[in-house]
Amino acid sequence: MDEIAYQVQHFVEVEASLDFVWAWQTDVRNWDDPPAQFQLQGPFTAGTWGSTSLPGQPLLRWRIREARPPRAYIIDMPLERATCSFEWQFDALSERRTKLTQRIVLWGANAASYVSEVQAAFGSTLAGGMERIGRAMARAAAL
Repeated sequence: MDEIAYQVQHFVEVEASLDFVWAWQTDVRNWDDPPAQFQLQGPFTAGTWGSTSLPGQPLLRWRIREARPPRAYIIDMPLERATCSFEWQFDALSERRTKLTQRIVLWGANAASYVSEVQAAFGSTLAGGMERIGRAMARAAAL
């Protein structure tokens, strides 16, 4: 990996098993982040491409770089001579409790030119988004 220009990380703990967390989080139908809409062009495995659509913006394409069920996956969003990576890690704390960690990393030769944009998009919203994901996942696991 080239030099990192920006990174931010947050974690939450949820009342759900490691296997449930993996199944829930790798189903893009559960990715609820309005107004964004997500699509996956195949199975949730390394090499599969997906996209994010936002009103009034060009389609954002991304690729699953790595998938290690049920522990981790990395999604790369290619930019011009840079990459924004979304690294997810899942750690079982008990049979019914799992720690979810998301790390967002901006890297590459031209990464510095995207710092303000990525920081604005994720720097102040990551914690709240992770908390929302954790609550939704725990509700689904309790059903």
